[in-house]
Amino acid sequence: MPMPELFRHALSVPVIGSPMFLVSFPPLVTALCKAGVVGTFPHVNARPAAQLDQWLHQIEQDLAAARAADPAATIAPYGINLVVHRTNPRFEPDLEVVVAHRVPFVITCLGNPAPVVEAVHGYGGTVFCDVTSAEHARKSMQAGVDGLICVGAGAGGHASSQSSFSLVREIREFWDGCLVLGGAINDGFQIRAAEALGADLVYMGTRFLATRESQAQQDYKQMVVDAGVADLVYTDRLSGVHANYLRPSIERFGIDVATLPPKRPDMSALTDSEARLWKDLWSAGQGVATIHDIPAVAELVTRIAAEYRRACLLPPSPALARAIQ
Repeated sequence: MPMPELFRHALSVPVIGSPMFLVSFPPLVTALCKAGVVGTFPHVNARPAAQLDQWLHQIEQDLAAARAADPAATIAPYGINLVVHRTNPRFEPDLEVVVAHRVPFVITCLGNPAPVVEAVHGYGGTVFCDVTSAEHARKSMQAGVDGLICVGAGAGGHASSQSSFSLVREIREFWDGCLVLGGAINDGFQIRAAEALGADLVYMGTRFLATRESQAQQDYKQMVVDAGVADLVYTDRLSGVHANYLRPSIERFGIDVATLPPKRPDMSALTDSEARLWKDLWSAGQGVATIHDIPAVAELVTRIAAEYRRACLLPPSPALARAIQ
């Protein structure tokens, strides 16, 4: 299965750090890239909009300095996530900034990626699209994307209700391009399992949320460490689109999700509290089940890479070994 040239010989592990709203800022992006993981961020994290240009300059300069200091180092490319939905007023102006900086890697979500594909391919960039269903994947293929990111059940933020096992295999039936699998992936063993399913790369978000370089509030990071899968709620009653949230972050504001109107489009009349979606009501994926610390990114990636190497060397199970004798 083809791997975009952008990623060849540029990764220490086949991982993309997923763009997390109010979490992925330049320090996390550059730390991931310096560790050999693709670092990304949502364009709307840069506020006000004028800050986007500054952030891109900062990231580019930081990574250029790192490459100059150690030409032999494995430093991954960076990327940006564009929300292409028609209701996003920043999409078109921010796309112009992306093109001006010739951002090497662009991820689209929540809309038609065709305008981004045309613009980014114009300077030789690479475009992937988040998909949560086979139908969405087919539409993205028609738009000419270079890769599909299958966001399966259990992922943080907006996620599919379809099992990652099912989703990746269904899409592999008709897509032979680069495929990324996301959803509750935390370690090197899971990366290797994703490859066995047909993925070329994996998407990791919640695991990198609980790192020192992440912009998440310290209480948020600790809640991820303390939480289990039972502490998550999957609902469309907060943002209008199904997503996974940390139940304790919701309940501390006295909000009962079950009593909210279905598919709530916004938070304007949620409660009498001052709770703000994403900033106060926090998201996380089912990866919380095995997150127990808040390490530095470099330390974490070293650990993941060691697990991945071990997983690649694992012998077949005794039952399989007997069967193939």
